[in-house]
Amino acid sequence: TEEEEILERCLGAEVIITNKTPLKKEILEKLTDLKYIGVLATGYDVIDIEFARKKGIPVANIPNYGSESVAQLVFAFILEFANKVHLHHQSIKKGEWAEKNEFSYFKAPLMEVSGKTIGIIGMGAIGQQVAKIALGFNMKVLAFSRTKKDFLPEGEIEWVSLEELLKRSDFVTLHVPLTDKTENMINKKRISLMKDTAYLINTSRGKLIVEEDLAEALKDNKIKGAALDVLSQEPPTEDNPMLKAKNCILTPHIAWGTIEARSRLMSIAYDNLKAFLEGKAVNVVNK
Repeated sequence: TEEEEILERCLGAEVIITNKTPLKKEILEKLTDLKYIGVLATGYDVIDIEFARKKGIPVANIPNYGSESVAQLVFAFILEFANKVHLHHQSIKKGEWAEKNEFSYFKAPLMEVSGKTIGIIGMGAIGQQVAKIALGFNMKVLAFSRTKKDFLPEGEIEWVSLEELLKRSDFVTLHVPLTDKTENMINKKRISLMKDTAYLINTSRGKLIVEEDLAEALKDNKIKGAALDVLSQEPPTEDNPMLKAKNCILTPHIAWGTIEARSRLMSIAYDNLKAFLEGKAVNVVNK
């Protein structure tokens, strides 16, 4: 739905189910019949939830439907950085293994993730799932969050400041919502705190990162690499600096989208609407 089509398509609706279509104050104030908004995602930054609250319109999201799926992609990125699977696959397809006539060869150094330090920014459901997997890989886990979670045995996770996390981590992964406080939180100053051997991973929201600063840091070898499932604008425009950034893996916002997660999402969306119609709304983010 294009922005100029939103009002036309929503007029008269009592219920709106949306994902990326923005519903700002200028639209909401004209939707006089609207009684409920269902967001087909965990994040709800596309909705003016405060204005919706003032209008008495509950906004319900879909919590915790894809934690396992998103954490899985985080480790797909980490393992790609560690084992360079695609690089070697491409090499074999080009005939390089046959040409070398050796039982094995290496296009780039490989590394073990065991013993490496992962820094998790944001310890909600997804951050917690990433931590659990990291511990299974025998990684050291650093965590930064607005509130400390006591979900794992004492001593397995070290709670640190954001600055210390950036300084010590071999892998930094972002799992915070996009808000006024988190927008552009990863910028030139904070990237400069990271090791030049570190990797940055973002499966949350693109605007958490100042993309020009990240592209410059990759170009200048200030950090080793980045993997982004999200960008500031999706799809990206041709001038997005990440499209040509050095040592940067991009995927098209797919972390959430396994078959299993999508099935859970639709089931929860159904339950949310059913509960609202029965007068007992659940998962409301703007009470």
